[in-house]
Amino acid sequence: MNYSEPIVRRKISDEVLDRLKRLITGGELQPGDELPSERELMARFQVGRPAIREAMQALASMGLIAISHGERAKVQQLSARSIIKQVDVTAKMMLASSRDSLEDLKSARIFFERGMVREAAEKASQDDIRRLRESLALQRASLGDAKAFINTDMQLHTQITEISGNPIYIAVSEALLSWLAEYHTDMLIWAGKENFTLSEHEEIIECIARHDADAAEQAMIRHLERSRELYVPSSGS
Repeated sequence: MNYSEPIVRRKISDEVLDRLKRLITGGELQPGDELPSERELMARFQVGRPAIREAMQALASMGLIAISHGERAKVQQLSARSIIKQVDVTAKMMLASSRDSLEDLKSARIFFERGMVREAAEKASQDDIRRLRESLALQRASLGDAKAFINTDMQLHTQITEISGNPIYIAVSEALLSWLAEYHTDMLIWAGKENFTLSEHEEIIECIARHDADAAEQAMIRHLERSRELYVPSSGS
């Protein structure tokens, strides 16, 4: 231990934050429970209102509580989806301002989905395959409606990931797709490409139906490598 290091005085709000986190992680407050009022917390911790509010905002930014106007804050049920959601805004800002980040995201998606489609091919039930084929039919029926076509595209890719049964994989898949779609899909450039997408999706589904993981992986790679050029920086990026 270095005894010459200065003692750092902590902000009061940081101490309040630690104590509130301990109430949640220690089980005194459960998901769905209301937190004590600001006045009650001020009396309990013997601190002012600004320290309480700063600590509460920090808890909300972590996804540990939800704050609604006119109501007491409530403890949130943590999930993979809610945790990943916390980085949504900053992730989208990064992607909107950096072409390199977009290319990194495209590569990450390919790496991720080639593993997910292998998992799907190994685990898919008849019901899973039926749902994939229904989604493909919906996508085919949405030809001519760019927004609906892209939404059904995302739905199908998410369904492939859902076959894994792993909520972390599902949350990651939803995040990757939403980051790509919101900031970097110009719907106009899908014109003339939809039929390629439909045939590639059909091939992927048939590989999954045959439980051929190798063929499914290669079909997914071909599909994503071709379609990656359709994701371009939005104007102003």
